[in-house]
Amino acid sequence: MTSASRDQTQLTVRILGRDYQVACPEGEREALLASAEYLSRRMTTVQKKGKTLGMERIAVMTALNMARDLLDMEQRRKRAPVDDEASDRLSQLQLRIESALDDNR
Repeated sequence: MTSASRDQTQLTVRILGRDYQVACPEGEREALLASAEYLSRRMTTVQKKGKTLGMERIAVMTALNMARDLLDMEQRRKRAPVDDEASDRLSQLQLRIESALDDNR
């Protein structure tokens, strides 16, 4: 067993009524669960606004909305000084989310 696999566990998250198994780094369980809950809420909002969108389209539209929000936040951050620690934490969270989504492909 590699060091990386010992430092991660499998976690089931529910997004838009579907269960997904994702790798979860040690000590990140609560953050990942909160991220999945946030994503599910955002996807539910997109689903309710659309007619009969498929899951893939809902995911893409949600990702676009979240990317827009992230870019807006980055633009605001560039205009105002931000705590480096908070910025690093946001970057780490973004990488964990992307990693979790990659594990499900």
